[in-house]
Amino acid sequence: MLRKLSSRGALIAALMAATALSACAGAKKKPQLAYVERPVDQLYATGAQRLDQRRWQEAVDYFEEVERQHPYSEWSRRAILMSAYAYYEGNQYEEAIAAADRFIQLYPGSPSAAYAYYLRAICYFEQIMDVQRDQGATMNALVALRDVARRYPQSDYAADARVKIDMVNDQLAGKEMAVGRWYLRQNQPLAAIGRFKKVVDEYQTTSHTPEALYRLVEAYLTIGVVEEAKRNAAVLGFNFPGDRWYQDAYRLMTRRGIDVPRPRPAAATAPAADASAAGATEELAVPPGEAAPAEAAATEEAPKKKSWWRRVIPGK
Repeated sequence: MLRKLSSRGALIAALMAATALSACAGAKKKPQLAYVERPVDQLYATGAQRLDQRRWQEAVDYFEEVERQHPYSEWSRRAILMSAYAYYEGNQYEEAIAAADRFIQLYPGSPSAAYAYYLRAICYFEQIMDVQRDQGATMNALVALRDVARRYPQSDYAADARVKIDMVNDQLAGKEMAVGRWYLRQNQPLAAIGRFKKVVDEYQTTSHTPEALYRLVEAYLTIGVVEEAKRNAAVLGFNFPGDRWYQDAYRLMTRRGIDVPRPRPAAATAPAADASAAGATEELAVPPGEAAPAEAAATEEAPKKKSWWRRVIPGK
C-alpha cells in the first residue's frame, strides 16, 4: 500500500514539474533570428523584401537585426522607422508607437522625424472606438495629429493631419451628444445642457452643431428658461435655416406659443444644409442682438490616399 502511494506521489510530482516547465516555455520571448554576421545592406534588403511580401513580423525581425548588428550606422536609423511601419501594417499599434517614439528621441532633427510623428498619430487614429466607448484613443489621436500640424505645417503629413483633426473633433462631439441625449432621457436637463453647450462652443464646425442647438432649445424649454431657448433657436435658424433640426425647433417653439422665424425651404438653403451634413468650415454666424458663440477654427482639406511604403518612408 505504501509503495502504491509512493508511486502515485511520484507521478503527481512529475506531472507538476512538466506543467511548470511548459508554463516557463510559454512565457519565453518571441524567437529572434540567430546571430549570424551579415552585410548590413543584405539584412536591410531582406527586410524590405519581406515588406513587399506583406510578411510584417519577418520584416520587423530583419530590421531589428540591422539595429542589433550595426547600431550606429545610417542603416540602423532607417531600420527603426521601417520597423515602426511594419508593426503598424501588422496592426501592432503599441509596438509601432514605441518604435516611432524611439526614433523621435534618437533623431529629433532628422527630416524623417516628420513621418515618425505622423505614423504615431495614425496609430492612435486607427484605434478610435465607437462613441459609446471610452474616447482615450481619440484624445491621444487629437493631441498627436495637432502635434504633426504644428511641427510641420507645410508638409503633406500636416495636410492629412488637419483633415483627420476634423474627423476626430466630429467623433468627440458625437460622444458629447450621446451623453447629453442620455441625460435628457434621464430627466437631467441641466447636465444635458452642459454637454450640448460644449459641442456648440468647442466643436461648432462639426456635423453635430445643428442638433446640439436644437437640443439646447429643447432642454431650456424643459426647465422654463424661454429666453435662452429663443436665443439658441435664433442661432440655429440663422445658420441652418433649411435644416431639419431648425424645422423641429420651429415646431417646438410655436407649440409653446413662442414666435420664431419660419424655416426656409431646404432647396433654397442648400449650402447651409450641406454644411450641417459635412461639417461647417467657418464659425457660427450670430443674429443681430445675440451673443456670439465661442470661437472655433478648422480648415477642411481633401484627404490623401495612403502611399505604399517606398514612397512614404523618407530616405528611400
